[in-house]
Amino acid sequence: MGSISKEYNVGTDGRQLHDRCPNSTDTSAMDLPRKDYHHRIFVNRSLCMEKIKCYGFDMDYTLAMYRSPDYEELGFELLLDRLVSIGYPHEILEYKYDPSFPTRGLVFDTLYGNLLKVDSNGNVLVCTHGFRVLKGVEVWCKYPNKFIQRDDTKRYHVLNTLFNLSETYLYACLVDFFTDCPRYVNYDTGYRHGNLFMSFKSMFQDVRDAMDYTHDSGVLKEKTLKDLNKYVLRDEGIPLLLNRLREVGKVFLATNSDYKYTNAIMSFLFDDGIEDKYDPKKKTWRSYFDLIVVDTRKPLFFAEGTVLRQVNTDNGKLRIGTYTGRHQHCAVYSGGSSDIVCDLLGVKGKDILYVGDHIFGDILKSKKRQGWRTFLVVPELAKELNTWTEKSDLFNELKGLDIFLGQLHEHMDSESEQPNISSIQKQIQKITHEMDMCYGKMGSLFRSGSRQTLFSSQLMRYADLYAASFLNLLYYPLSYVFRALPVLMPHESILDHVNVDGADASKVLGQHLKYLKREHIEDDWLQLVNTARLSLQDSPAIKPEPDRKPPSIMLY
Repeated sequence: MGSISKEYNVGTDGRQLHDRCPNSTDTSAMDLPRKDYHHRIFVNRSLCMEKIKCYGFDMDYTLAMYRSPDYEELGFELLLDRLVSIGYPHEILEYKYDPSFPTRGLVFDTLYGNLLKVDSNGNVLVCTHGFRVLKGVEVWCKYPNKFIQRDDTKRYHVLNTLFNLSETYLYACLVDFFTDCPRYVNYDTGYRHGNLFMSFKSMFQDVRDAMDYTHDSGVLKEKTLKDLNKYVLRDEGIPLLLNRLREVGKVFLATNSDYKYTNAIMSFLFDDGIEDKYDPKKKTWRSYFDLIVVDTRKPLFFAEGTVLRQVNTDNGKLRIGTYTGRHQHCAVYSGGSSDIVCDLLGVKGKDILYVGDHIFGDILKSKKRQGWRTFLVVPELAKELNTWTEKSDLFNELKGLDIFLGQLHEHMDSESEQPNISSIQKQIQKITHEMDMCYGKMGSLFRSGSRQTLFSSQLMRYADLYAASFLNLLYYPLSYVFRALPVLMPHESILDHVNVDGADASKVLGQHLKYLKREHIEDDWLQLVNTARLSLQDSPAIKPEPDRKPPSIMLY
């Protein structure tokens, strides 16, 4: 049982601008309040905005934020229709999308049909078969040591994009349906119906093919464009921010979408085609960008790329031949590569801050292949922050138990008697489950109890900055220095654990009890400690202090 060391996960700002677009970037003389956490940008690696010469943006789920859960529900229904059209039972159409179940970063096991929540090393944190959560013994049976080989990409597939949410929920629905349907016989690796056997791998391939169909055929885009107000969020802050960025650098758009769809979405976001009596010379959306690239085919875009062709903006058709001329302002190109973008704009590497929502296609590849500075948009962060602040007492209790276990074993040697900690371990499991359920049926995007998820570790490794929306940049001057807190290795944080007054584990426990708000928590903990054969009768820290009031929230 490991312990939770002191966390230096991210840095955050310490200021709040009075407006979304202040007239001056000089805030040194202002007495500004602390920034609302919904407007903050969180920092993994320090970044000086004055050094950024170029800002790049993805479109889908970045500039164009789709309304949730309406958009995922649309994708889910289209997937069901496609599966039925290729022979799946009509009964699956009875399933309705449930946004409380799926989360990003889950792994689908094509051998056993399970959805797995894992950490960066492949340790299994949560495992479900359909909608049934597997117990510890069942997980051990399927995955020895509760561990998977993540590099076995033929078997394990990571579902880490926002477009994958409807797909993730569909896997659970299909497994649930075929498991309970009396017409099918259940096997470890699939289902049998007469002489036909459907493996989980073939089911996975069918769903992937259906996903490709909804995107490649244009049916998802067509449905989206028919009701843009229902599926796409419009924010007046978008042109406001892009104008500010163009005052200090260059701005480009790089999207996997085709020009026709991109033009429709961006025109909607910028109110193109709608007369403004206050601004008769209103700019078109293309004028906000120095360079626009569609059909990029990321992540291939960050490697060898494809042929760069110019787009005829009058009809959306591609011009014949590879474009080899100089960069033309507001021109639209198709394909190409990140190297070509750098050449056309005259920038390179760390001059660029690229903003996207795809941890692999946008952030990981741009960081590893090009050395660009990266900003990950995590829309789920708004809900995660709400839950984290409202349920902070659960994490405080969990961390206190874990620290207590560490203190309990700190002075033991090879001859010491092993204390009975089974009840404490059960309490940790109980709190972890309770904490996970506060976020949804598959728990938090970032952690399971005290353990961070695969998505969380990738975010920390490859995203320099992250926030719920790229529009949070409006709350910062463009000369801002995002500062990451120092990260201490375990051996470097030893001074944090030196106990100058000689207090033992019981005193540490008592100190943590002061900050926990749960009813009868002190009695519960005392019972756990007694089971571990520790006496707290003489500990002064455990005695009530009527003059001291605990804070309402304590975050670590």
